[in-house]
Amino acid sequence: MAKMWAGRTSGETEKIADDFNSSISFDSRMAEQDIKGSMAHAAMLAKQGIIEEAEADQLIGGLEGILSDLQDGSLAIDMTAEDIHMFVEQVLTERLGDVGKKLHTARSRNDQVALDLRLYLRDQTDDFLDLLKNLVKVITDKAEEYQDAIMPGYTHLQRAQPVLFGHHLMAYAMMFMRDYDRFTDCRKRINVSPIGSCALAGTTYPTDRFFEAEKLGFDSVSLNSMDGVSDRDFCIEMMSCIASCMMHLSRFSEEIVLWSSWEFKFIELSDAYTTGSSIMPQKKNPDMAELVRGKTGRVYGDLMALLTTLKGLPLAYNKDMQEDKESVFDACDTLEMCLKVFTGMLAGLTALTENMKEACRNGFINATDLADYLVRKGLPFRSAYKISGSIVAWCIEKKKVLESMTIDEYRSFSEVFEEDVFEAVDLQNCVNLRSSFGGTGKDSVLYQISFVKEWIKHD
Repeated sequence: MAKMWAGRTSGETEKIADDFNSSISFDSRMAEQDIKGSMAHAAMLAKQGIIEEAEADQLIGGLEGILSDLQDGSLAIDMTAEDIHMFVEQVLTERLGDVGKKLHTARSRNDQVALDLRLYLRDQTDDFLDLLKNLVKVITDKAEEYQDAIMPGYTHLQRAQPVLFGHHLMAYAMMFMRDYDRFTDCRKRINVSPIGSCALAGTTYPTDRFFEAEKLGFDSVSLNSMDGVSDRDFCIEMMSCIASCMMHLSRFSEEIVLWSSWEFKFIELSDAYTTGSSIMPQKKNPDMAELVRGKTGRVYGDLMALLTTLKGLPLAYNKDMQEDKESVFDACDTLEMCLKVFTGMLAGLTALTENMKEACRNGFINATDLADYLVRKGLPFRSAYKISGSIVAWCIEKKKVLESMTIDEYRSFSEVFEEDVFEAVDLQNCVNLRSSFGGTGKDSVLYQISFVKEWIKHD
């Protein structure tokens, strides 16, 4: 394909230089955004009298034809083209002749690529918002399904206090709701039109940047043309949002890996989202969760790569900025796949509630409640803490749990113990009494579920 920029130079470059310089292998995914941006540009040129209305109609019709042909497969993208912008313009010129050459009036590839990238990431953000909302719904449904299941809550990966499984799940719902808010906020800064900034200094043509931005659904236009073509903050912010979301998916994945192991056996994953071993027939591996956990590091690398690329660039556009797309596209693709797979995996999860409850009994996670019982009987907390710790040590030695002790055994540690101690160490009571706002009591968890359901319905 002939070089559209031939003139100052012969336009003849070595094949290895062409291959090194080319970006069409990855920016071709922005074909639809590029064509829609060009259609708006043609309409603006006609509105301002820069080209004739009839010429704009030809350009828009030609662009619509190219988009339709790409979508139905009758036109294939030429991978020898330099980039998607040059490919579309070349095909348009082949089809329309000299009229096609007028499309690039009053714009540069510098503002054109910035426009395409913003349009693409805006669409991608909307997809993420839908996927996150669906994930939060699945988490909430699962929390409601297991609203009565008691499990050990952990600190330092040591059994700490009893919580409802639904309470644990809703903690992740809160994380993904914050991710939703971050993407929503990021979208505001993506949705700023750079088109009309041209190469870096604007243009002498009487363009209407606001008209073009409005046709493309932008909220505003960039105020500085040099910033318009060189800004990639929106990519960094988008990838930061992706990294945070992947971090949350990774934390959840780690727990799923642990919970599904024989050592915990708190959950059973669907066969549809697990794999087996090539030599060990008893294995059921949580590979999807492990891959989500592993791909998180990949996304972190994408973010660091772009930050490093941008850190030393002078204004305005530099070819280094072509490196933004592979990183941001890879991060987007990774998160999209992880959200879809993780949501499906979670929907098929079964909680093994009796195993969870048994782990609570054996872990003495009602010891804090025992100490609180003694405080209510008038003992200072530190004295109550010491007595409770001594009882736990004795139980471990005697292979007992707090619920299986007799009242005489309790009274051998303190005379303040009465029959109501058994209510105090009952796991169900331990959970239900944590009725503070945001706590693990059932009423609190049901409120959280109700709150999130309303958020899903109205956000």
